[in-house]
Amino acid sequence: MSTTSAPPASTPAPATPLDLDNIQGDLLSGLPKKTQTYFFFAITNVAKFRHHLHKLVPYIKTVAGVLKDRDAIDHHKKNKHPGLVPMTGVNISFSHKGFVKLGIDDSSLAPLGDEDPFKTGQQVDAVTNLGDPKKSDGKPDWDSHFLEDIHGLILISGESHLSVEKKELEIELLFGVHTLEASIKKIIAIRGDVRPGAESGHEHFGFLDGISNPAIIGFDKNPDPGPVPVQPGVLLTGQNGDNKADGTPNTRAPWATDGSFLAFRYLFQQVPEFDEFLKKNPIAKDGNGNVLTPEAGSDLLGARMVGRWKSGAPIDLAPFKDDPVLAADPKRNNDFFFQGEINSQLRCPFAAHVRKTNPRNDLEAPPSGIAPIPIESRRIMRRGIQFGPELTKHENTSGKTEHGRGLLFACYQSSIPNGFQFLQQSWANNDKFPPFETQPEDPGLDPLIGQGVRAMSGLDPLAEQKVLAMPQFIIPKGGEYFFAPSIKGLKDTIAAAA
Repeated sequence: MSTTSAPPASTPAPATPLDLDNIQGDLLSGLPKKTQTYFFFAITNVAKFRHHLHKLVPYIKTVAGVLKDRDAIDHHKKNKHPGLVPMTGVNISFSHKGFVKLGIDDSSLAPLGDEDPFKTGQQVDAVTNLGDPKKSDGKPDWDSHFLEDIHGLILISGESHLSVEKKELEIELLFGVHTLEASIKKIIAIRGDVRPGAESGHEHFGFLDGISNPAIIGFDKNPDPGPVPVQPGVLLTGQNGDNKADGTPNTRAPWATDGSFLAFRYLFQQVPEFDEFLKKNPIAKDGNGNVLTPEAGSDLLGARMVGRWKSGAPIDLAPFKDDPVLAADPKRNNDFFFQGEINSQLRCPFAAHVRKTNPRNDLEAPPSGIAPIPIESRRIMRRGIQFGPELTKHENTSGKTEHGRGLLFACYQSSIPNGFQFLQQSWANNDKFPPFETQPEDPGLDPLIGQGVRAMSGLDPLAEQKVLAMPQFIIPKGGEYFFAPSIKGLKDTIAAAA
C-alpha cells in the first residue's frame, strides 16, 4: 500500500509578480506572534473613522514587513541572543456591515448576491448552513458580543503582552476610543496566547497544529513535499485562481485586488471531556492485532479521530504507533495522500479531521473509473491562536471543564462559499463524506468541528463497521466574515485623503 508523494505537478508562476508591499501580512506569511489580540469594533462616526484609518495605515504590517521580521527572528536565534525580538504587527479587515456603514460598494465581494455568506454575515450563516446550535429566538447560541453588529476587526500581534497592550492603547488613542472624538466603539477584545513550553504550537487537545497550510505559487519558493501548491487567487482576490464555484473568474472591483476573506470562529474546547472520552474508549488492538495498554489505546483513538498523533505525525504514514522523528521532519510530515485506501479505514478513518478537511487523493486521484474532483479551490490558509488557561488539577481529575479555553480560529481564502463555508457544511457536517459508494459505513461527522448528530465509524482499525457516538468537543460561541483589503484599497478607497 503506497503512501508516497503524488507525481510532481507543474507550478507555473502567477501572471504578474505578487506585490508584497500591497498585501496585509497575515494573509501569506502569518504575523509572527507569541500573543495576539482580536479587537472587534463598530464604526460610530464615518467621517472621523476614515480620517483615523488614514493614520492607521502606516501601522499595518505587510507581507514584505513580515518577511523582514522573520529574518530578524532568524538572525536573533542564529546568534543565540537571549529573549525574544520585540515586534508587533497590525492588520485590519471589514465585515459587509462595515462597508455598508462606510458607504462603500462591496458588491464585487459578494458574487452570490443576497445569498452570499459575506453579505448575509456569519450570524445568519451559522444557523442556515454551518449547523451551529441555536436559541429559541432562532439566533445562534453565541456570546452576546457576536450578536451585535460588528463592522471590523483589528489584529494586533506581538512577542509579549506588554508590546501588544501598548500597541492596542496606541490604536485606541488614534481612533479616539473613550473620548468625544471617538470614531469606533470597542465591542470586545479577545487575547490569545501560544501555549507554553513543550505545548507551543499545539492546540488545547494537545495536537500539533498548522502543519498543512497550502504553499502559494509565486510566493513559496521551495515548498516542502505534500499537496501541490495552489494559485495565488485561491487566497487573494483578483489574482489568478480567484474563481467562482463553476470555475469562471470572479470580477472584482479594482480596489478589492490583493485582499482576502477572513472567516473568524470563536471556538471553545471541552478538553477534560475529550480526555475522558479517550480514557473510557481505548482501542484494544492495533491494526496488526497487537494488544494495546489502555493508555496506548486511548492515544491511538485520539490519533484516529484527528488523523495525526499529538506529535504531528500523520497516521497515514504512522498508522498504529507515534513517530516523533517523522513529525519533526517538514520534508515528510505532510507528504501523504491516502493512496490505496479507497474504501479502507485501516490506516485512517474517512472522517478523521485531517481527511475530512483535506481529502487529498480521495477526490483528486480516485481509482480508475471514478472521475477526479479538484480541491484546489477548497484550500484555506489557517491562522488563529489558542486562548484560555492550561488545565487545572481539578479539571484533570473531575473530567469537567471549569474555565473557558479554545481556539480563536481564523482562515483566509478568496471565496467563503468555496472555502470555509464549503468545508464546514459539505465536508465536516456531512456524515456521508467522503462519498465512496461501496464503503462499509457512512464515515460520520468530523469528530472535532462537525455540527449535528455526532458519531464516527472506523475508529477501531479491526472493526470498521463499529460506530462510536461522541459528545460535542468544540462549541462555537461567535464569529463573523471579514474582508482584509490591500494597502492600496485602504488608502485609495476606504480611508479619507490626508
